[in-house]
Amino acid sequence: MTALPIEKNAEKNAEKPVVTPVGQPRTTRRRREQRPALAAAPVATFADLGVPAPLVTALGNDGITVPFPVQAATLPDALAGFDVLGRAQTGSGKTLAFCIPLVARLAEGYTMACRPRGLVLVPTRELATQVEAVLSPLAHAMGLSVAAIFGGTPQNPQVAALRNRVDIVVACPGRLADLIGQDHCHLGDVEIAVLDEADHMADLGFLPVVRRLLEATPPEGQRLLFSATLDGAVDVLARRFLTRPARHSVDDASPPAQIIHHLLTVTPAERVAVVATLASGDNRVLIFTRTKHGAQHLARQLNAAGVPAAELHGNLVQGARSRNLAAFGSGEVRVMVATDIAARGIHVDGIDLVIHADPPTEFKAYVHRSGRTARNGADGAVVTVQTAAQAAEVRILMRKAGVTPQAAPAGPGSPVLRSIAGPPVRRLAPVTKLARVPAAGGARATGHGAAAASGSFRGRGRRR
Repeated sequence: MTALPIEKNAEKNAEKPVVTPVGQPRTTRRRREQRPALAAAPVATFADLGVPAPLVTALGNDGITVPFPVQAATLPDALAGFDVLGRAQTGSGKTLAFCIPLVARLAEGYTMACRPRGLVLVPTRELATQVEAVLSPLAHAMGLSVAAIFGGTPQNPQVAALRNRVDIVVACPGRLADLIGQDHCHLGDVEIAVLDEADHMADLGFLPVVRRLLEATPPEGQRLLFSATLDGAVDVLARRFLTRPARHSVDDASPPAQIIHHLLTVTPAERVAVVATLASGDNRVLIFTRTKHGAQHLARQLNAAGVPAAELHGNLVQGARSRNLAAFGSGEVRVMVATDIAARGIHVDGIDLVIHADPPTEFKAYVHRSGRTARNGADGAVVTVQTAAQAAEVRILMRKAGVTPQAAPAGPGSPVLRSIAGPPVRRLAPVTKLARVPAAGGARATGHGAAAASGSFRGRGRRR
């Protein structure tokens, strides 16, 4: 892959110009000193936080009128042009916390072809799609455009969006780096850069390319970083790229209190039968496995056992993943078997039960997996299925996660399973129409035609 163009960053403690609030001329002013986060005062509406009227209207059209705590805490600083370092769990409302200032502050400006002015970096395709869906109506209200850039799909439509002067790019690091290497995109005009789920980026090994991408953005631009945890590599990243940020931590890293945690010890031979019984009730169930092959195999075993289940993992092409996720979100299928890719950035309301068919390898994954249930004040249950050989490892994991589960041995006929799952629901048929892993040798997107044609389009304008 061709190396990214690097624009050297300023010295860590150097002053950097601040993008001024909407409607004011740009100027250079000193950023305020770093300070500890304070509890946000109660506010009635987004207008009280300084959100522009068109965005307040757009939010109201979606029934969003009261800011979540993370929004109330971070919006005043982000709208004022300060760098923001925010710690908040998935599902806390942080997507709007960065989408609103991103759109508000870019509303007055000109975007050149292949040179977006707003950048949002996310770890997964599903999160990119979700952020684009939240961002698009807000951008439209302010006369801006948005494009999602990620792998697993042909790059030509993404290249076309860049040529057509898209204002804001929501991107996974790998595909964006590829497009930059092919000279389809340049980050030298980025005024606001957002890094979402930074800790998950670190877990997936994306931080080297993330650093290269941020180094390619102007050092004087505004930067917003959101993460569930701010330790280790994330802290290093924040120190490197954020200048005296406003720090906000609106919740802790513990699982929500309204979740009931269960720990069931099973024999390896009865594991699938126990999971099938847990998933057989009238609940919306999300089941996690450690591997893509494990998710695919377990989904097929559940279907064979009379429990219709869809699958979500990296072996599926993007269209298949989107269809299966849509079916789960709509209730067409009530059971989804997924790898950890679904633990971050997937917003599906009404998940009643999370099952760790394979216990996660570290406690942060447990917290994020479990956070798929009990959202927006609802109750939920989390079941970890372990074998006797896994007991010591899981005990350490639970202690680090701050969880004291209700532990019990279990077999397919154990009363504890029915007490968790509820009465069994008659299943009409296995899931057969949802997308599965395609056969090998399918068409792959190369983008060679787009790469050859990109130069002649650079700088061309479009009508607003």
